[in-house]
Amino acid sequence: MAMFGAFANAQMTMLEEQGFGNLCQGNEKVAKLHFYLQDVLGGLNATVWEVARSEITSTSPTSFGQVRVIDDLITAEPASTSVKLGRAQGLITYADLENSGLTMNINFIFTAGIYNESTVCLLGRNPMSQQNRELAVVGGTGVFRMARGYAISNTYSFDPVTNYGVLEYTVYVAYVESGFGPLASH
Repeated sequence: MAMFGAFANAQMTMLEEQGFGNLCQGNEKVAKLHFYLQDVLGGLNATVWEVARSEITSTSPTSFGQVRVIDDLITAEPASTSVKLGRAQGLITYADLENSGLTMNINFIFTAGIYNESTVCLLGRNPMSQQNRELAVVGGTGVFRMARGYAISNTYSFDPVTNYGVLEYTVYVAYVESGFGPLASH
């Protein structure tokens, strides 16, 4: 890592330097993560809230221009009472005039298991009416620092009476193997 000079030596710990070297050499691990989001769209305990809308949102068949924030529970199984793995937090924007399509910026924040205190960041278009919707993994923190990959999302269930949905995610993520970041001991 000599190419980074004295400034980098002062800024990078030895473990971070080793981890960055692993990335540059292609020494990555791959993980397949599978979990469910508990998407509560209404009521006192809602986890999805509208924060903005455009002039045409109320007359648009696709809710174009609506922006929502989410803070959904991540669970190991579809039931909300199953093992809690973390939270999904971020923005969803209705960004398609003709079809029901979202632009999403979501962070999966893990609070249990071997990925505790790590995040995976997703970004992309989510065409809600389709099966197997693909979003890009654009980064992460902790164990998943500098992650890349993709996620497949599906609606597992939705109850329009209670406005409660369960979303299924399968995430394929590549990340640097060891010594990179504050959670190098994982």
